[in-house]
Amino acid sequence: MRIRDMNWMQVEALLKTGEDRVVLPLGSIEQHAWLSLAVDALLAEAVAVDAAEPLGVPVFAAQPYGYTPTYMAFPGTVTLKLATLLAVLGDIVESLHHHGFRRVLVVNGHGGNSAGASLAQELMARLPGLKLRWHNWWSAPKTWAFVQAQDREASHASWMENFASTRLAGVVPPTAPKPLVDYARMALMDPVDKRAYLGDGCYGGRYEVPAEVSDQLWRIAVDETRAALRDW
Repeated sequence: MRIRDMNWMQVEALLKTGEDRVVLPLGSIEQHAWLSLAVDALLAEAVAVDAAEPLGVPVFAAQPYGYTPTYMAFPGTVTLKLATLLAVLGDIVESLHHHGFRRVLVVNGHGGNSAGASLAQELMARLPGLKLRWHNWWSAPKTWAFVQAQDREASHASWMENFASTRLAGVVPPTAPKPLVDYARMALMDPVDKRAYLGDGCYGGRYEVPAEVSDQLWRIAVDETRAALRDW
């Protein structure tokens, strides 16, 4: 259930039942080629909501801004400094802990945010009873295995992030697959050179797949996220 559909009294009542799990989706506002700039935030929250609903666990609104300095040559991208991201995450988790949530699942939708996982040990050492789990939903083992089985070159801004919620009205992506980028070469580029190298921004793979393939990917991702929330 989404926290936006609850009031404070309902949260208090839930905590009194002994339910101490909560989900925090984490995203980014950055270029995703022909898809929405908000892909990472949209999908992190959606997969979290679908995963948590049968368990009755509240899902907070996605933290939309993340760490993505290498895309700043693409207009519309917004990045936090890494120290800012860590500070924001720490403040959010401390707030949740203050109210009585003890098991916090961070459902992350953006690879650049993964430095935030380093906060887990620090926060668990400092906040009594806290258990914090970091879950990169798109790269969880079963989810990533399915992606690779369908398209070995699938990556950022390809079909694996192309869902109804992330498509844009009137925007038609290319029909031909894109060759996978050279990651080692790209790692040495500044934002301007990276934009020139990437072109539309996709890293590689098909832009679209049949609905039954993307639907199956979503079911696997939801099930794997639910398992992370259920099996502490």
